[in-house]
Amino acid sequence: MTNQKVDEIDRSIYDFRYEEDDFYRIQSGLTPEIVEKISEEKHDPEWMKQFRLKCLDIYNRIPVPRWGAPIDGLDMDDIATYVRANTDMKKSWEDVPDDIKDTFEKLGIPQAERAALAGVGAQYDSELVYHNVKDEVARQGVIYSDLESALTGPHAQMIRDHFMKLVPPNDHKFAALHGAVWSGGSFVYVPPGIKVEIPLQSYFRLNAKGAGQFEHTLIIVDEGADLHFIEGCSAPKYNVANLHAGCVELYVRRGARLRYSTIENWSKNMYNLNTKRALVEDDAVMEWVSGSFGSHVSYLYPTTILKGRNSHCEFTGVTFAGQDQNLDTGAKMIHLGRNTSSFINTKSICKSGGISTYRSSVEIKKSAENAKAAVSCGSLMLDSRSRSDTIPAIVTETDRVDVGHEATIGRISDDAVFYLMARGLSEEDAKAMIVSGFASDVSKELPLEYAAEMNNLIKLEMSIG
Repeated sequence: MTNQKVDEIDRSIYDFRYEEDDFYRIQSGLTPEIVEKISEEKHDPEWMKQFRLKCLDIYNRIPVPRWGAPIDGLDMDDIATYVRANTDMKKSWEDVPDDIKDTFEKLGIPQAERAALAGVGAQYDSELVYHNVKDEVARQGVIYSDLESALTGPHAQMIRDHFMKLVPPNDHKFAALHGAVWSGGSFVYVPPGIKVEIPLQSYFRLNAKGAGQFEHTLIIVDEGADLHFIEGCSAPKYNVANLHAGCVELYVRRGARLRYSTIENWSKNMYNLNTKRALVEDDAVMEWVSGSFGSHVSYLYPTTILKGRNSHCEFTGVTFAGQDQNLDTGAKMIHLGRNTSSFINTKSICKSGGISTYRSSVEIKKSAENAKAAVSCGSLMLDSRSRSDTIPAIVTETDRVDVGHEATIGRISDDAVFYLMARGLSEEDAKAMIVSGFASDVSKELPLEYAAEMNNLIKLEMSIG
């Protein structure tokens, strides 16, 4: 890390916003009429409209989750579930309206696209406003589009066969909410044997106040194919609650490999109640790389179902909880196939009274003989006001397994800070460098541009409070 003063870092990169001039905003609340209006706006096929209404009914019957951080401050009567800028989706960056284009320019999306990405989708509030895929990737037969287009296009049956099958609406209350009001998101299909050499990316920006974002990402990596998909999220700060209840469904076919990387930088008035799940077949590999920053409350537990023989999953994550943040995160592995293996490696950091809860679950079913699973979680508390809890759960239904778990918790060493300060760093920079090193398991797995962004987010968090 370079010796950059935290005071020099531009905090306005993420915390700017634009007024909703000439935007369409649905009334706040959640009723059948609102759901039907969203369906009308989206030009849904009839089956999707009926699916939405079924999900609303399920939502109304399922109780609010009680296992995680309190979400009493979230009132759906105050949340607008659909906000649309007055523009359709563009394939040319020059055609995007100036204020929206300026938003993504500040966030670095066009620069990142030019530098290292095979395709980019940019969502602003409830709709994609820009989408582009490089010609050489399209020539490989890779499909990367907005989900609405795929829903009514030549891949409509594929969408119907997979949409909310991994995350059924009765899974929990906010899965049902997502099914009722989802909007935007991405569809990716990689044909058998195709290796996508450079990543695809989607970026979600929630600009609206008192609103929710409910994008749906569906990725199918067919037999023997290989893909790296990167997701980024951000929002400006308001003095009222915002909600993110997206859904990610990932299908990794026989012998395929998928890496799914996320850097979430939601504002600290955000309730981040997101659901992510992957299904992994024979000899396939799933890799999660997750950086969670921002948000007032988070429930985030990416789940992997190791269905196939010899399938493998690795989850690497870091969470940073600062003042007024209660982040309940972790990962879940479900072993079904023989000779499956999984590894969870997480780091959590908390300061200024922040609360970080690591919650993991490893389930090894009777059919998963010779399975191997390892869990490693480390916590770093930067002051005596903060709190870190670890809640692991391991359930095995067969004796022929190899399972391990380790957890560590600690504070920044005064000796380490003194050592760095003696070599010219300020106390703030010294602590930020130590924290970045603690989180390096995640940053080293990201492309250079995103690793740099994550280190800057750590600096920003270290300079607050």
